[in-house]
Amino acid sequence: MTLQKVLSRVRQAVDDYHMIEEGDRIAVGISGGKDSLTLLLALNELSKFYPKHFTLIAVTVDLGFLNLNLDEIRTLCADRNIPYTIVDTSIAQIVFEDRKEDNPCSLCAKMRKGALNDAIKAAGCNKIAYAHHEDDVVETMMLSLFYEGRLHTFSPVTHLDKTDLTVIRPLIYMRESEVIGFVHKYQIPVVKSPCPADGHTRREYVKELLGKLNRENPGVKDRIFTAIQKGNMEGWTDYFGSH
Repeated sequence: MTLQKVLSRVRQAVDDYHMIEEGDRIAVGISGGKDSLTLLLALNELSKFYPKHFTLIAVTVDLGFLNLNLDEIRTLCADRNIPYTIVDTSIAQIVFEDRKEDNPCSLCAKMRKGALNDAIKAAGCNKIAYAHHEDDVVETMMLSLFYEGRLHTFSPVTHLDKTDLTVIRPLIYMRESEVIGFVHKYQIPVVKSPCPADGHTRREYVKELLGKLNRENPGVKDRIFTAIQKGNMEGWTDYFGSH
């Protein structure tokens, strides 16, 4: 997928859900994975011509795994004049060694978001961009349905009252396969997650299940996504309600 096509999808999502306003200072949380790097590059390009002027910074929360090398991401940001902050933490030690959590993902996510939000507020940002794409939206709804017994997924825009930050998700119109295609086309330096729990989660199970359903019923994931947009879920009605 070309950068131009990525920009088209991102701008459509930004416009449909009013994600960016004049003067926004937006932080992109960089895990090192394909999704967050795609989002960073797309928003950086968008900032060059979008009618509402905004600025970007990139932030990585280093969980404390010893084998995480961020040199290529430093270079990528430096080449594009994107300010890049790395927040050092001991989250990995706390979760895996001190607490020995049976469900490490929950505590890790909570601590990581806390460290990320603190860094973003210190940098003077009012918004944070998360790199959730269409597949994430659908998987989250299925996880909620299967394990919580309710129809729910995250919103395109979410205001966090405790921190007074607004979360935006500009990749919601992109499929994961398109993100992968973009990363391969432009040889973007993806950093593999060093987490021992990576790929062994309920989300991974649901991802595989949806993949099987989509192969047997082509387009089913897109139809679920459309149902979410039209289903009066919190935060998803702005676009369809205004058209």
